[in-house]
Order: sequence, then structure tokens, then C-alpha cells
Amino acid sequence: QVQLVESGGGLVQAGGSLRLSCVASERTFSNYAMGWFRQAPGKEREFVAAISRSGVTSYADSVKGRFTISRDNAKNTVYLQMSSLKPEDTAVYICAAQYTPRTTIPRTVEGFGSWGQGTQVTVSP
Repeated sequence: QVQLVESGGGLVQAGGSLRLSCVASERTFSNYAMGWFRQAPGKEREFVAAISRSGVTSYADSVKGRFTISRDNAKNTVYLQMSSLKPEDTAVYICAAQYTPRTTIPRTVEGFGSWGQGTQVTVSP
């Protein structure tokens, strides 16, 4: 079980940018695939982006080209750089982690075992 703490959420105008950070407690952070999910009021938690142990990335179609996920193993941190934000991006963004013995990329809620508390991102028109 990994403790995950997100930060960087806030209020931005449409078209603006924001960078989220997620710090993990796990010393062997490099052995974990990391992901970002989001959940808006009344909606299911949805996949946003993920990154494998080796740095291979995967994105939801809705954010492809606008969001970038990255990781810094020396800092036990995963980032989500968001640009060209839209009001429909408004949601609680949640960091997730999953230990993987291989360089796989989980993309579902079921594929991740550890979750953070989430950080609110609000995009105004």
C-alpha cells in the first residue's frame, strides 16, 4: 500500500494551464505504474492518463494532446501537466499507483490498488 498525496489543483479559466503533482511514500517508487483519474459530480471515475515503470504513457482520447503525464523517480513524484483546459475538465483529480513486476500500463480503476485523496480542478468559462 502506497500513500499518495496530490497537490496543484485550483481554479483556472478556460484555455489556461495547471500542473498537478502526486508524491508517493514508497521507496521503490520506480516499481510502480502511476495514473491519474478524475471524477466529476454525478459521474463515474474515469481514466485520464497513466505512465509505466519505463516511462511509456497512455492517455484518454478526451485529453490527448492537451495533458502530459511524467514521473521523477528521484522525487517519488508523478505529474500531470494540463493545458488548454476546458470547463468539462472540471473534476476531482485522483492519483493512483499499482505495483507491477513488468512494464505494463493499467488504464482502469480495477487496475490500480492505491489511491490518493484527490485535488479539485475547476475550469471556469
